[in-house]
Amino acid sequence: QVQLVESGGGLVQAGGSLRLSCAASVRTVSSYAMAWFRQVPGKEREFVAAINWSGDSTAYAISVKGRFTISRENVKNTVYLQMDSLKPEDTAVYYCAARFGSYNVVPQMYHNWGQGTQVTVSS
Repeated sequence: QVQLVESGGGLVQAGGSLRLSCAASVRTVSSYAMAWFRQVPGKEREFVAAINWSGDSTAYAISVKGRFTISRENVKNTVYLQMDSLKPEDTAVYYCAARFGSYNVVPQMYHNWGQGTQVTVSS
């Protein structure tokens, strides 16, 4: 079981930036694919971005491609989500997730989740 702790959420104006961090509890997280999902009340949890164990392969939702960047530092057991040009529709609770092997865009394929961090973008 991998413990994940997100940080970096907050309130920002439209057009601004935030960087989310996800710290993992184990060194072996370097063998895990990592992803970010987000959820608003009453809606399904949706895929945002994912990165493979080595960091040389990434995937993004169409809605964030070109604005968000996922990266990882395995020596620090940490994954990041740099969010630029934020829009009010990016407002959600953002969750970090980990799975052994390759990444996936389906949240049910992940069994390790953080507690979430709120991101609010004002217009």
